[in-house]
Amino acid sequence: MGAVHAHRLYVHGHSVVHRLPAECKLVALVGFVFTVVATPRTAFAAFGCYAVLLFALIKLAQIPAGFALRRVVVEAPVVVFAVLLPFVAHGPQTEVLGVGVSEPGLLAAWNILAKATLGVLAAIVFAATTEQRDFLVGLQRLRVPSLLIQIVAFMVRYLDVITDQLGRMRVARESRGFTPKGVRAWPALAKSGGALFLRSYERGERVHLAMLSRGYNGTMPVLSARSASLTDWTCALLLPGLAVLVALGGWLL
Repeated sequence: MGAVHAHRLYVHGHSVVHRLPAECKLVALVGFVFTVVATPRTAFAAFGCYAVLLFALIKLAQIPAGFALRRVVVEAPVVVFAVLLPFVAHGPQTEVLGVGVSEPGLLAAWNILAKATLGVLAAIVFAATTEQRDFLVGLQRLRVPSLLIQIVAFMVRYLDVITDQLGRMRVARESRGFTPKGVRAWPALAKSGGALFLRSYERGERVHLAMLSRGYNGTMPVLSARSASLTDWTCALLLPGLAVLVALGGWLL
């Protein structure tokens, strides 16, 4: 495997959130996301409370707000779908800025956009405060099947390698005067995708042979790290615990 380097979403720091064991943060993340998803879409105040909790967590973790907000762009396809939904959904109509839209579609768009944004922000906080090795240790501590952990480990380790390979191929095409414009560029891009797949497959075979020559028997070494204490679990579960109280308020009110 080699050394595990910090991923691009990680923000080096020494905050309380950084010091929490990965398994605690992972359970807290899943609990928070499930609570947000279970919140009624008409509980607008509850979603505002969730946003306040997340931004307080971002401040506590010493993550630059601009860093977190820039990463939210990953949900762009969801935003496009949510924007189009009020115009294609059926039901009673209402006007927004002089344009007629569907009321059920507008409410559904708000529901999708709010929950997706909160979930993405929570995931960004987790990624920004958890190193790759700690994440794998957390999965082991949570008794995730070993095969899945190995798949995740190799994916994380070699995703940057494949991305760099794709970048070198792009530079090679551009150095030969290739400009991807229009349908005529599709065959060249398709060939580049096929070449990238073959190179990745061949690299995977070489890595597997190298592992076998070093005694790999289908299992990875057990990683060690500081065990989670009761205090760690209490601190980590504070966020989903508060979110559950907010969700109950949204359901009752």
